[in-house]
Amino acid sequence: MQERHLDKDIYFQEQEYTTKKHVIPFINNFIVINKDLHVLEIGCGEAGNLKPFLDIGCNSIGVDLNNEKVNYAKEYFSKHPNNNLLELVVEDIYNLVDKFNGKFDLIILRDVIEHIHNQEKFLICLKTLLKPEGKIFFGFPPWQNPFGGHQQICRSKILSKTPYFHLLPKIFYSTILKIFGESKNTIDDLMEIKDTGISIDRFERILKKESWKIDKKTFYFINPNYEIKFKLKPRESFSFIAKTPILRNFFITACYYLISKKINN
Repeated sequence: MQERHLDKDIYFQEQEYTTKKHVIPFINNFIVINKDLHVLEIGCGEAGNLKPFLDIGCNSIGVDLNNEKVNYAKEYFSKHPNNNLLELVVEDIYNLVDKFNGKFDLIILRDVIEHIHNQEKFLICLKTLLKPEGKIFFGFPPWQNPFGGHQQICRSKILSKTPYFHLLPKIFYSTILKIFGESKNTIDDLMEIKDTGISIDRFERILKKESWKIDKKTFYFINPNYEIKFKLKPRESFSFIAKTPILRNFFITACYYLISKKINN
């Protein structure tokens, strides 16, 4: 397990850095980032991704199921000059549909969709939260990429650095985790990700089925977040890999998408 998974301050700073330097520039040509913007982050955790928007003066709402992480965020932002523009909620997003119906110009899901059960249902739910011209940003690792199973959270130094072994059948995968002494909670988390992990191809099939428009997409061979984590310069995937279904899932470490409702939908 890396230090960043234990230190909330480090993780927060990574979120803030990557959103400010990479996510906002990615969406900037499609949506104006100013004080009039209403932003929702689903799966906000410590809400580091929201800080750059709050710094600008955007109305920002973060929703997460983890009370501990949300409490950390509340404490961190308690002295922020724009704290009055921030709302942090511990709740299931499905329970907030009526409250937030048609409220947001921008919804952010960074490293979240791969943890969601029934992603088709979730994509339908998101439509009700957006304003007619609203946009949704997704950033996620394809399931089949070297560390798409999130095995970097393992306490074993060997397993946390072993690529692709999350692709083994469940019985072998869980057995290896047990042999290396991973806790029941870690094993349960990793097995759940094995159930919910999503490929590029499946994600795009869902978008097509639910009539979403892809405004922009970029595939990265070196994840933009690796710049702050490992001091590696982000690098987009080679074109022939990015355009090759199935194969691309194994070599792309991050996908960035900006989507919106189809006008005729």
